[in-house]
Amino acid sequence: MCKKTLLFTLFFLLVMASAGFAITTSGLPSELSDTSKMCVECHSSTTVNIYQQWGNSKHYRANVGCYECHEAQKGDKDAIEHNGELISIIVSPKDCSKCHEKEVDEFVNSHHAKAGRIMGSLDNILAESAEGSLHFKTEAFPNGISAAAVNGCWQCHGSVVKVNKDGSLDAATWPNTGMGRVNPDGSEGSCSACHYRHEFSVEQVRNPENCGKCHMGPDHPQIEIYNESKHGILFHANKDKMNLDSPKWVVGEDYFAAPTCATCHMSATKDLPVTHNVGLRIKWNNRPPLIKQAHETDKKWGLDSAKVTGDMRKKNMEKVCHSCHNGNFVSNFYKQYEAQLTLYNEKWAKPGSKLYKKATEVLKAVKGDSYAKFSQMIDYTWFELWHHEGRRVRHGASMMAPDYTQWHGNYDLAKHWYGKYVPELKEVIHMGKEKGGKAKKLAGELEKMLTSVMNDENHKWSIGKDPASEERMKRRKEFLDRYK
Repeated sequence: MCKKTLLFTLFFLLVMASAGFAITTSGLPSELSDTSKMCVECHSSTTVNIYQQWGNSKHYRANVGCYECHEAQKGDKDAIEHNGELISIIVSPKDCSKCHEKEVDEFVNSHHAKAGRIMGSLDNILAESAEGSLHFKTEAFPNGISAAAVNGCWQCHGSVVKVNKDGSLDAATWPNTGMGRVNPDGSEGSCSACHYRHEFSVEQVRNPENCGKCHMGPDHPQIEIYNESKHGILFHANKDKMNLDSPKWVVGEDYFAAPTCATCHMSATKDLPVTHNVGLRIKWNNRPPLIKQAHETDKKWGLDSAKVTGDMRKKNMEKVCHSCHNGNFVSNFYKQYEAQLTLYNEKWAKPGSKLYKKATEVLKAVKGDSYAKFSQMIDYTWFELWHHEGRRVRHGASMMAPDYTQWHGNYDLAKHWYGKYVPELKEVIHMGKEKGGKAKKLAGELEKMLTSVMNDENHKWSIGKDPASEERMKRRKEFLDRYK
């Protein structure tokens, strides 16, 4: 071996040795704790699947074992005695923050961690009343709770975990890995909603189907939209080129074929660090009936991230887009997307919400004490217009899935507005007039409002007053001439 090579080899070994020494003095355990060794001794045979998953994890290689995560303190609400040790079945974000402080801080300040606040929303009222009954009775719910809410809403959004008198977790609230689960230690959120136990594979969380557990279906079909989009098509065609297990995983450096959900909303780019606050690259909140900017909700919830305005979030997402697309492409995409948001808001959401509010006043005057939300068809029609079709059109446009934007979004909005909503509003007007008194007065106000809406620029085509008919017929003629 030449002198130069020998010197280089010695230098390399010294660097590696110093790196190894740094690892053992960085706060990570130098070996597995005695308590975790006892856990492993038993669980390697009783729950070999959990043991093997842990053995494949970075936790194993960092000497972080069962007890380091599941340790409980005397006085903890969910602490139980297990083979002489106090442990908790639930590993909450508060527990994870002992090592992952930055990630947990970002997460608990995000919309994800607040998903459990659905409990008082229309969605949960539907599950408790219209869809459910109080037949499911537990110690925490002696008067009963709806199994529809327990098995549906709460499994994605999260339950408020209740601890029974004997220290066991109440069956109505556990098992649950809902994103916004409210834990017995008071923390909100569930890290294992995304990071499946006990391997906590980074490759697994970067796959789009990880998000599809909750982000799917008629009201927020992001996974279906993604799969239809060019992004999704390219991902599935090139999954073997995505380097999903790369520690760094920077788009435009470690992979080029396609983005996943994590790429756009969480993962690192050349200009942005990894974040566990999934809302910091989203300007528009496409969930509520009327469009609003995402930071407005953060402000309402008192989150520090409210300081990051919608325009700042848009710039963050544009940096992600620029990893693969040029400036003109990104700029024009946002113009198309925001034009669709404006169309939805002005044509359907604003007038629709005002009409529904007034129609509800009429129905309450007609039915009195017997009125109940979701006991008449117009409640479902309006709910689906914004909650299903209105969300689909907005989400579809935001992720470039034209079929969802058109046939599952714009088309359904038009069909159900003119074919169901307007006729049902007219029926409410008729009911109010027949009832008389206050109901008749309110019905007259609703009728005047409906007439005004149907005569505005967005809707008057449907009553034979199409302002664009001449231009539309011109394009129709060009089409017919082209395909003679």
